[in-house]
Parts: sequence; C-alpha cells; structure tokens
Amino acid sequence: MITAVDSNVVLDVLSADPAFGWASREVLRSCRTEGGLVACEVVWAEVRAAFSEAERFADVMDRLGIRFTPLQQEAASRCGETWRQYREHGGARDRVVADFLVGAHAALVADRLLTRDRGFFRSYFTDVTVLDPSRSIPPQRG
Repeated sequence: MITAVDSNVVLDVLSADPAFGWASREVLRSCRTEGGLVACEVVWAEVRAAFSEAERFADVMDRLGIRFTPLQQEAASRCGETWRQYREHGGARDRVVADFLVGAHAALVADRLLTRDRGFFRSYFTDVTVLDPSRSIPPQRG
C-alpha cells in the first residue's frame, strides 16, 4: 500500500500543530506500517522551506519514512487537464496548480493520498482514496 503524503500533514507533525499535529502523526505512522510513503516535488519543496539546513531536512524525511518520487509527464498532463476543468467550472484561484500536481502525482503512483484537503481532492481526483487525519478521533485524556 503506497500513500502519497501532502505537505500539510508533514508540517502538522513537524510543528506539533495543536489542532492537527497528533492526528496527522498517528495517521502518518499507521500509513507507514501499511506500506511506503511518497512525496512529489511540490511537497518536498514546501516542507524543505521549513528547514534552514538541507541535512536536517533530509534526516527528518528519512526518519518519517517519506521517499521522494518525481512527477512523471503523465501526472503533469493530468494536472493541466484537471486544472483546466476546474477553472472552466468556475473554480476560484484560491487553488493553485501545485495542489493539482499533488493530486495527479498521487493518482498515478499511490494507492491513496494523506491530506487535510480532502474535499478538494475528492472532487477532482475521484480515483484516489483520500485519508484525512483531521477526521481522526482525538486522543483520550484522563
């Protein structure tokens, strides 16, 4: 089972986000035990921006078990086609092509996509199973 990971999930974990950090960490961990984790150029670049040192970034991605897999021509083409459909149907510019690249990459190389942007991806990449850590049950306190 291959899971493509969106940058929002990785950044939740790295920043220990109070709203989503726990759930993102737990779902990411679960996906890792079920198979491989992959990320494309877009996610790689967005997460890398959070680090001042390349070595630290590489170490963290390695410890998380996330492997870089580049976009293929087919994914780029699908991204463009989907972006065009989105805009033709009145899609606002609050979505950028990068989001479509992440979805197209996941559709071609993974069995599912781990993201908190589930509505968008479920609407435009219906052939991808979308996992949303924000829908997970919060930890029990007691």
